[in-house]
Amino acid sequence: MPSASNANWRIVTQAEAEVEQLPGKTHFWHCKPGMVAETNLMFVRAQLPPGEAHNFHHHPEMEEILYVLSGVAEQWIEKEKRIMKPGDSIYLPTGIVHATFNAGSETLDFLAILSPAKIKGPVTVEVADQEPWRSLRK
Repeated sequence: MPSASNANWRIVTQAEAEVEQLPGKTHFWHCKPGMVAETNLMFVRAQLPPGEAHNFHHHPEMEEILYVLSGVAEQWIEKEKRIMKPGDSIYLPTGIVHATFNAGSETLDFLAILSPAKIKGPVTVEVADQEPWRSLRK
């Protein structure tokens, strides 16, 4: 077991999570470069209030796993829609367009793990203003 002085591991309490407020969502970062030495993972708890979403986007160099803690997610994978409930997870390969909408009346609370954390380009590319994504939910 590593000693308490070993910088290669870190316990992050909820109070110590790095909070990122974005329009319509809150991220609680527990692991990402700069927070944990030598990591190649990103781990975040995301909360979307009712009616909010992380609209259509993709991660050009990263794969992702989403895991629903509470609430109901309308999960889009390319042009296919699925409903996800607590305990459900999804694996998303690199570059696949997806979106997560809060489809319930309570806050959608979920975890996201992305890897690799060390990439050359952008983490996320938003495409909700482009076709066919702009018209899918109409």
